[in-house]
Amino acid sequence: MKYTIILEKEEEGGYSAQCLELPGAISQGETKEEALINVEEAIEAVLEVLNQEIKWLGAAAEISTVEVSA
Repeated sequence: MKYTIILEKEEEGGYSAQCLELPGAISQGETKEEALINVEEAIEAVLEVLNQEIKWLGAAAEISTVEVSA
């Protein structure tokens, strides 16, 4: 699955990276490449937590999608 990442150069050096689809998936790195690798790991961690939460909720949880026309 592809995710949209905001990659920003930081004033103090390095880069920050944030996934738009998963607000909790944020990371940083000294280079763009390192920041992207690190945010990929953050995305995997957030998805793992979400998966565990859904399993915990069991039948009370449901995943759906919506389409918004802008």
